[in-house]
Amino acid sequence: MSRAMCNPAMVSRSVLGSQTSSKSVTETMSGFHEFVIKGYSLTKGMGIGKYIVSETFIVGGFQWAIYFFPDGRDPKDNAAYVSVFVALHSKSTNVRALFDLTLLDLCKKGEHKVHSHFSHSLTIGPYTLINHGSMWGYTRFFKRRHLETSNFLKDDCLKINCTIAVLVSSIDSSQLNTIQVPESDIGEHFGMLLEDEESFDVTFSVGGERFHAHKLVLAARSTMFETQFFNAMKKDDQEIVVIDMEPKVFKQALLHFVYRDTLLEDEELFMLDSSFFPSLSESFIAKLLAAGEKYGLPRLMLMCESILCKEISVDSVAYIFALADRYCATHLKSICQKVSAENFDDLMSLVHGYIKAIVEECNMSPIMGKDIVSVR
Repeated sequence: MSRAMCNPAMVSRSVLGSQTSSKSVTETMSGFHEFVIKGYSLTKGMGIGKYIVSETFIVGGFQWAIYFFPDGRDPKDNAAYVSVFVALHSKSTNVRALFDLTLLDLCKKGEHKVHSHFSHSLTIGPYTLINHGSMWGYTRFFKRRHLETSNFLKDDCLKINCTIAVLVSSIDSSQLNTIQVPESDIGEHFGMLLEDEESFDVTFSVGGERFHAHKLVLAARSTMFETQFFNAMKKDDQEIVVIDMEPKVFKQALLHFVYRDTLLEDEELFMLDSSFFPSLSESFIAKLLAAGEKYGLPRLMLMCESILCKEISVDSVAYIFALADRYCATHLKSICQKVSAENFDDLMSLVHGYIKAIVEECNMSPIMGKDIVSVR
């Protein structure tokens, strides 16, 4: 009986080839800009081809601007029409986009004048702006004599909304068999470390309450803590007294953020009532902003600024600006300045009303009333 010998080098193995797929995905990145033109009557007579341009704004990663031609763009129209265009201000080429230019009905009847590229996208496709300065719009946007007797012009003011949807294409190439990786849970694990009562190496005394923490974690998150622990503090000094912060702010918000990189999920703590603005500095969010500034936590400050930004109005902007200035919240301060400039007349009316109310109250006083002059 003979035995067949098998040479390992000659054994063929079946290897499963990798299965892949790909797809082309074209999406839009949208945004809009409102261009307010005050003093429309003063722009007449600028000359054909002369324009007023908005501030540049960013949509889809590109810079844009709105151009308004009070006497029109085309000499053939003899200044009978106003022209409106949107222009690419980035040094880019062949940017494909959809556009919408809307003249708003300022009498709030909802009868806006819309020139939209979106409704024709299936028939003519997106528009391609070849390079910097390329424009899309309408030479005959609106007949001027009709505009000047319409609901679109009120108190010598026009408002134009521009919506842009920039096309972005990409290839999604992936294997058919994939394993999904969940989002990072490091914050959850560090949060558990904060609750550990055994591994801590530093204690904070805040308002009569004691809180445990870990020097390395705090130092990694805050340069102020790093300096305090490794440059200034003695090694045997394991307890730090905090005298300018409430226990709930230190524990529930500051330490929570340092370990978890999130804010507390408690909406009531961050709610602001309009009647509370005069004492805004006593709110929880203001105290947390102060803590972020003190301990050098810029991300925490940005989170607080984002919450306060949503509360900005003519009534609140002065109080929020003062808070932003006090704690070097530069982003919030910049927005307050912008809102104040845009609503200057309303703010002055509000200030005048406050002064008038104070004076009238003083006039009612038998002691002070003799020295007060009424404000009319």
